[in-house]
Amino acid sequence: MENSPIEKKYNKWIIILSIFIPVAVAFLFVVKLKDLGIDAPTLPFLPPIYATINGITAVLLVIAVWAIKNGKIVLHQNLMKTAIGCSLLFLVMYIAYHMTTPSTKFGGDGMAKYIYFFILLTHILLSIAIIPLVLVSYVRAIAERFDQHRKIAKITFPLWLYVAITGVVVYLMISPYYQY
Repeated sequence: MENSPIEKKYNKWIIILSIFIPVAVAFLFVVKLKDLGIDAPTLPFLPPIYATINGITAVLLVIAVWAIKNGKIVLHQNLMKTAIGCSLLFLVMYIAYHMTTPSTKFGGDGMAKYIYFFILLTHILLSIAIIPLVLVSYVRAIAERFDQHRKIAKITFPLWLYVAITGVVVYLMISPYYQY
C-alpha cells in the first residue's frame, strides 16, 4: 500500500526522531552538564513530577481508547495530542534531570532487584520502540488513513501504556534510594 503525500512528508522526520531521541537520551544520560563545563544546579525534584506525568499519560491513553470506541472522535484526538504532549514534557524533564543530577542506584536485593531490572530493561527497550510507533500512528491519523492507523494503533497502544505504567513503577521502586 502506497503512502499518502502527508505520510511521505513526515517519514523522514519519523526516522530521524526515532534514531536521534534514543541516541541523544543515551548520550545525555552519561554526559552531565558539569562534564561540559556548565555549572547547572541539580534537579532532584523532577522524578516525582515526570513519574506523575507518566501516570497521567497512561490514564489519557485508556480514556482515549474508550473515547474512540464510543465514537467520540474529537475527544479521542484531543486526548491523544495531550498524551503526546505529556510524553514530550516527560522527555524534556527526564533529560534535564539526568544531565544535571547524579544517577541513583537501585538499593534493593534478592528478587526485588531482579524484578526491578526486568521492568527497567523492558521499559527502556519499549520506550525506544514506541517512538516510531507513536509517530507513525499519529501521522496516519492526520493523513486520514484510518484503516492503517487502527492497525498500528493496536500495537502502539498496549506498548505505550506499558511504557507509561512501568515508568511509574520504576520510579516507585527506586525512589527510596534517591539522595536529596
